[in-house]
Amino acid sequence: TARSMDWQTEIPANLWVLPRGMERSGEVGTGSVKWKAKYGSVVTSSWDIASSDGMNEKGLVGNLLWLVESSYTPFVKDGEKKGISVSLWLQYALDNFATVSEAVRELEKEEFAVVSSEIPGTDIFATIHLSLSDATGDNAIFEYIDGKLVIHHGMEYITMTNSPIFDKQLAISSYWNNIPGTIMLPGTNRAADRFVRATYYIRAIPQTDDIRVATPAVLSVIRNCSVPFGISSESEPNISSTRWRTISDHKNLI
Repeated sequence: TARSMDWQTEIPANLWVLPRGMERSGEVGTGSVKWKAKYGSVVTSSWDIASSDGMNEKGLVGNLLWLVESSYTPFVKDGEKKGISVSLWLQYALDNFATVSEAVRELEKEEFAVVSSEIPGTDIFATIHLSLSDATGDNAIFEYIDGKLVIHHGMEYITMTNSPIFDKQLAISSYWNNIPGTIMLPGTNRAADRFVRATYYIRAIPQTDDIRVATPAVLSVIRNCSVPFGISSESEPNISSTRWRTISDHKNLI
């Protein structure tokens, strides 16, 4: 699994090793979800606040991406429903689940609300969707649309981007499947166009379990879909310079 992190300003990033057994809180006040990490993980942090990429010791990988269309379930502080900060959404999955199927079964129950707010030091409200993938090749995308959790689960969901919502991404993919990629591919920095390129190239590269071929091949695809340094859009933060890329080898835990 590969991803590129794109943003209009620098995102200070560190790698964290987080051992199993850590006591956790959702960090939204007295109504926070509480849990103990079943699995250890390695994560890339954003501003040392959010786990934005990571892999746990079972090979489950999570990635957070910006989705401006996100609208989360209303959360009442100190109400009956528990809550978890959006910055810990991915970490909750890595701490608690070994596979995508296990995560889907639990998260679809919606036993807690995902709670968001402005990114510290800015007036930008954080709107995020989550992808999970595992060593079997299974994938799931989790989005909150109009306050409801929408899950797309299956091995066929191999690519995701920022906007639009995943239903519309699938429609875009269906359109471009009828146009041979060797003839034409969209070349702009728009998220939808990069989605098309990623979908085409990830299927075109060698399908192999030789890690010395697979890793650089996947890296070459994510580089092709990255945004050159110094490019940004004031109105569209997802059309911004690529700040970092991560590649996760689920089977070898690298």
